[in-house]
Amino acid sequence: MPAPGDRMLDNNAQPTRADLEEWLGPEAWVRWTALQAWIKEHYRDVFAPDWLYGGKKHGWGLRYKRTKAFCTLVPEVGQVRVVIVLGTAERERVESFLAELSAPVRAAYEAAETFNDGKWAGIVLDSDAAVADVERILASKRRVVPPAR
Repeated sequence: MPAPGDRMLDNNAQPTRADLEEWLGPEAWVRWTALQAWIKEHYRDVFAPDWLYGGKKHGWGLRYKRTKAFCTLVPEVGQVRVVIVLGTAERERVESFLAELSAPVRAAYEAAETFNDGKWAGIVLDSDAAVADVERILASKRRVVPPAR
């Protein structure tokens, strides 16, 4: 029986919508779909999300990438984790408004390790405030596409 926070580790089958709804649970499913809708609305025709299997340690993740990684949504039992890789300039932008983010998101950002390719922040979407904070971080990472006229 999977425990809270466990990831989808079966590499034999890409997760289906039904798998995700069951794995995430109703609250996390709402946040999963809300962030996907926000990305689709604000980055029309920019990303074609693709499932990526990260091995037995990381499991499945839904990656948004064009030329550079944007973010990866990782389904965990009862929650959604968003992994955002931030380079030097991106970190400077986020750190300019870091104090305005909710305490859990700020703590996740500060606890994230920085590697040669950037800071890998794993943020759990456990509240509407966390979703809004992630949207703000993503908007600072890549400019939002203006609405179609």
